Amino acid sequence: MMSETGFDLGLDDAKRAGVFFVAEEDLDPIAAAGRDAGLLVRRVDLAGCRDKPTLMLRMAMAMDFPSGSGRNWDALSDRLRDLGWLPAQGYALLFRDAGDLREVDESGFETLLDVLDEAVQAWAGQDVPFWAFLALPESDFSEIN
Repeated sequence: MMSETGFDLGLDDAKRAGVFFVAEEDLDPIAAAGRDAGLLVRRVDLAGCRDKPTLMLRMAMAMDFPSGSGRNWDALSDRLRDLGWLPAQGYALLFRDAGDLREVDESGFETLLDVLDEAVQAWAGQDVPFWAFLALPESDFSEIN
């Protein structure tokens, strides 16, 4: 099945959803494919993001978290596993410049990956695709398992 953009990444399949590292130039085609697949696509700009408070603020802004949402890892996990205020057939989060956070706060970056993976698993249990694509410099790909 071809999409309007001419290629199909299978983004509507919750069983294939997950957390993936991509190159920066892949984000726009992934966004287009996500929209073609009926997903709600949200972009999170991590350029210059150097700490957890900045990350939490940028996530809250990108995801339109309800006011009063906590700004800690547990609250982020809870929000991403219950997106009732953003009803959609599925979700794709596109993180621009994720290498900036990874470079200065590797522990926080790893925790973010864990939180995103928890969300992927929770949504998969409801047969809803939840994808996260984190753009890293290509030089970082060799360092990642």
